[in-house]
Amino acid sequence: MPGIFAFAETRDGEIRKVSQEVVTAARKLADALGTEVHAVVLGSGIAGAAAELGRYGADKVFVGEAAAFDKYSAEGFTTVISSFIKEHGCDVALFPASSLGKDLAPRVAARLGSGYSSDVIGLEVQGGAVVATRPEYGGKLLSQVAATGGTPVFSVRANVFLPVENAKAGTVETLNVSVNEADFGAIVREIKAGAAEKLDVGEAGIIVAGGRGLGSPENFKLVEDLAAAFGGKAAVGASRAVVDAGWRPHAEQVGQTGKTVAPTLYIAAGISGAIQHLAGMRTARYIVAINKDPEAPIFKVADYGIVGDLNEILPRMADEVRKMLA
Repeated sequence: MPGIFAFAETRDGEIRKVSQEVVTAARKLADALGTEVHAVVLGSGIAGAAAELGRYGADKVFVGEAAAFDKYSAEGFTTVISSFIKEHGCDVALFPASSLGKDLAPRVAARLGSGYSSDVIGLEVQGGAVVATRPEYGGKLLSQVAATGGTPVFSVRANVFLPVENAKAGTVETLNVSVNEADFGAIVREIKAGAAEKLDVGEAGIIVAGGRGLGSPENFKLVEDLAAAFGGKAAVGASRAVVDAGWRPHAEQVGQTGKTVAPTLYIAAGISGAIQHLAGMRTARYIVAINKDPEAPIFKVADYGIVGDLNEILPRMADEVRKMLA
């Protein structure tokens, strides 16, 4: 039976959250089309972790275990996955819009001779066809792409399809693959991580974000201090205005042209709440807004709002967090 293909990305032997999101999105399409979700995981020592994908809607989880898959190889992964999709006749192929996914998905599409759309934020079935929604021109408009013919390939933006557990647990099957060094072209022998890496704003459970209301790049220390008060569990975020001004690196930018986030707690300090920024963080479970302007749009989406001087409020909040965690 043809199904919806979902590529599950791993890191250090664990299934990444973006993979749960891709399987959730695939489950939505499969239910609408009356078909199954077939998830594929490639790696080494990941069979146990792969089983969890069944909880998020995968009917079948195919695990390709090989030492060669321990590190990502564009050529090797493309060969195995495109062969799987051809063999199983999948209706649609979904990948995470991560760095790895954005490298792999278009390669698979090219190998299949299929169309490809990246950074999809919506998927639905209209008249039997899959229609994807994606932002254009920096989020100023949304376009819809109808998938026709072949096996259309989409990369799904992170933190849009929030993981939803499914009552029906899927089965785990072994994906028999025969690969050698010639199939990989280039082989990654070693990966050296940079020292003292910061918590990724796209995956953090708590984010303290600052905007132009802070007044100067030096005042971002107030944001950093509050984030640090959470004991390494919070990341620093930034609005587009301060990133464009050179105050903060683009890796911290939250919004339509930055990262879409869905933390448990999002603290917006000195951020007015432009629609492009709100599109990137409004799915946070709790939003706390701090701004001296009581009419700032950010207060319309905030669960809690504080009108006042950031220079006084942020240090006091940091002190209270330290006391709470002490």
